[in-house]
Formats: sequence, structure tokens, C-alpha cells
Amino acid sequence: MSPQIISVAELATLLRVSIHTIQTWVAHGRYPSQKDETGAVFFYLKDLQELPPIREMLYSSWFEELETKPLRPYTSIELFAGGGGLALGMEKAGFKHIMLNEIEHDACQTLQKNRPHWNIVEGNVRLLNFASFHGKVDLLTGGFPCQAFSYAGNKGGFADTRGTLFFELARAVQEIQPRVVMCENVRGLLSHDKGRTLEVIKATIGELGYHLFEPKVLHAVQYQVPQKRERLILIAVRNDLLSNARFSWPAPYHRIMNLRDAFYAGDLYPCDVPQSEGQRYPEKKQKVMSLVPMGGNWRDLPAVVQKEYMAGSLHLPGGKTGIARRLSLDEPSLTLVCAPAQKQTERCHPIETRPLTLREYARIQTFPDAWQFSGSLASQYKQIGNAVPVNLAYAIGRALVRLLNSLEKES
Repeated sequence: MSPQIISVAELATLLRVSIHTIQTWVAHGRYPSQKDETGAVFFYLKDLQELPPIREMLYSSWFEELETKPLRPYTSIELFAGGGGLALGMEKAGFKHIMLNEIEHDACQTLQKNRPHWNIVEGNVRLLNFASFHGKVDLLTGGFPCQAFSYAGNKGGFADTRGTLFFELARAVQEIQPRVVMCENVRGLLSHDKGRTLEVIKATIGELGYHLFEPKVLHAVQYQVPQKRERLILIAVRNDLLSNARFSWPAPYHRIMNLRDAFYAGDLYPCDVPQSEGQRYPEKKQKVMSLVPMGGNWRDLPAVVQKEYMAGSLHLPGGKTGIARRLSLDEPSLTLVCAPAQKQTERCHPIETRPLTLREYARIQTFPDAWQFSGSLASQYKQIGNAVPVNLAYAIGRALVRLLNSLEKES
């Protein structure tokens, strides 16, 4: 769609509400709506300016921020690097990686294959000594797994995180003393263990001598990513640099990208998605999925097929909308998972009856087509599904470069 208009599905995605909710708004005339020549409803952005996400899109500084350049080469270390989504986005923003750590062999092979000059350290982070990097690192990043803490201490700080992978990231901060730290995690970290997990993380960051900017959940669809994926981002600057620090979150792109943008030549990619390997459905499931329309799920199946396919889960509570789910070309993808054909989190191609291929998966995560993955088919899907979308990482990376530039200018 044009940058100045937005569809019902796109608006629902942006506001994190259902399409039915937007349709109800249309029926009650809550906001002025229009219809195109096919009868499809859409909105002019200018008519939705009272909605904060729309206002952010209309008056975004995205293109100015694209001009962000580091005042000098900034060094970076990444822990839990996975298949390289975060590292690639940070590199694109201008960071020079001096070390990346990852325990999974296939992911390390992926990183080494695509970036032979990167210093890839394969192995358990618990066995690493970071002392040699002390005072040499501008940015430390890592997407640590979400784990509950022990609460052995009284303050809920560093000591309480012992035994978790966050403790290892905190230990790296302590040993390296980077100027800036960036952590990313699932949105669920906000409420994990009734909020105590995040409180201990905040306390630990403070105990290490860093100021944490208020954490924020970034919605990938606002940053040129055709996927409904949310990540909680934590950014902190060392206390001795705080007085000079100037930080702002990245501005959003002016429109929502969808699967049409991911799979066909256009604003996101210069060519259609390349052919690649992918999982296949068993014959029985193939027949069931062939009955699901674009954007539909198990509820769109004939009643007799519903009963057989859903079996004991048919009458369980909840919408179960991930079951027998076929994606839509006109919407961003649902959040990618570690495999595209799991029954509870189906990711069927919009118009062909098959799971998404590896390259389709990679495009939804905004990896370049040249980025190749190593390992078995299942391992490659897992690396892609677990990654930070490259374009989201790039947007965050530009914000971090601006933060570090402010420290340079004032120092």
C-alpha cells in the first residue's frame, strides 16, 4: 500500500488488536474509512493521527536516522550469537565485532561461513574469561535465555542471578566494562515470575555500575520487518559516561511490510524469493491444509474435518488460531518459531499448500539472500526462527551508534 494509507489487517497488526476489532470500529464509524476498487477497506494515515503508533509513522525521522554513521569504528562483543541476525544488523549499523560467542556448533559454522574474518568462539560461555577485553569494547550485546532466579540474597542483585546465563552476561559486563550494554529478550520477560526476574536484572545492571534506560518492547513490524514479532530491549550506559549520554529509541518506518514484500521483488528485496529446501507435509495433513483459505486456520475447515484433525483439543478453551494456520500475503507473518510445521504453531505458505521454505523463513527475518545457514534442515530452521530480525537489529544498532557518538562528542 501507499505510505499514506493502511489496510485493516495492517492497522490491526500495528495496534496489537484483532481484525474483528478494527472491523467493528469501521462499522461504528470510529475513524473515517475508505474502500478501494475491489471493496477492500483502508484508512488514510492522516485520519488516524490521534493513535500514537500512526503519529510516529507519519512524522518519523527514519530516513534521517538512516544517515547515522559512527564517529569512529566502534567495537562490539556479542554473547549467545545464534545464526547471526543481531550481529549482522549491528555490523550494518557500523559496529566492528571483535568476538562472538555461541555454544551451538551449526550456528558457529553459519557465522564462520558468512563472515570468515569474525572471531567466532564456540563453546560454553561459562568457561570464557573476558579479562583480555577489559577497556577495549564499546558495546556488549546478548540475547540471554529467560530463566528464573534463586532470590538467595536480600537485595535481588548480581548474587541472585548465579547459575543462570544472565549471570554470565553480567559477569562479562563486570570483566569487560563496556561503555554500553544491550540485551534483548522475549516480551514475556516483563511478566516472568510475576515481574521479579526483570526487577533482579535491573538491580544487577545498577549494581554493576550502569544506568538502564527504561526498557522498551519493540514491535518488529515497525522497523521494516514483515513479521509480528516483539522483543524486549534493554540498553544501559556506564555510570561514568551518563552525564554526556544522549539516547532515543529508533524511529519507525513509514509503513508496514507484509509477506508480499518478503516473497516478491519490491521495496524490501530486489528479486523474488529464491528456491530452497523446505519441510513437506505428510499426505494426510496435505489434504487437510489444502482446505484452509489464505489467512485462515482450523476454524475454516469443514466440521467433520475439524473434529478429526483437532481430536481431543477441539473443545479445549482458547482460540487455538495457530493450528492449521495458513499465512496471508497481505499481512506480516506470525512470529516465526523453530519449525514451520508444528501443529500448534503452523506456518503454511499463503498460496501453496506446504510449510515455508528456509529462504522464505530467512526473508521474513530480513536476512539477505546471500546469508547461508549450516547444519540439518531442522537446525537451519531453528537458527532462523530464533534470530533477531536483521532490520530490527539494524535500527537498534543505529540508535546505539547515535548514543556512542554523543559520548564521543562530549568527551
